[in-house]
Amino acid sequence: MIRNLELAFIKLHILYHANIEEIFGVGMMEELERHGYTIGPGTLYPILAKMEKGRLLSCEARTVNRKQRKYYHITVAGGSVLNEMKHKIMELYKEIIVKQ
Repeated sequence: MIRNLELAFIKLHILYHANIEEIFGVGMMEELERHGYTIGPGTLYPILAKMEKGRLLSCEARTVNRKQRKYYHITVAGGSVLNEMKHKIMELYKEIIVKQ
């Protein structure tokens, strides 16, 4: 159950960072590690693919050092979801943290 909740937070991190700048898998794994999330490529890449399929992210493949790398950008729909989630996060924060 804890992992399911963490996966929701991971998806929010992905949307947040993709809203700031383009992201790619390895860079996102490193960023998530900084926040205490241990996530491997076998988990992250399917999440990114599902978020792309759900039109929350768009993807552009580029060659970097002779390797294909996929860069992800937030879409308009992804930005809307992120904004909606910000409001829900704030409400939850006020209820869980502030009201203690």
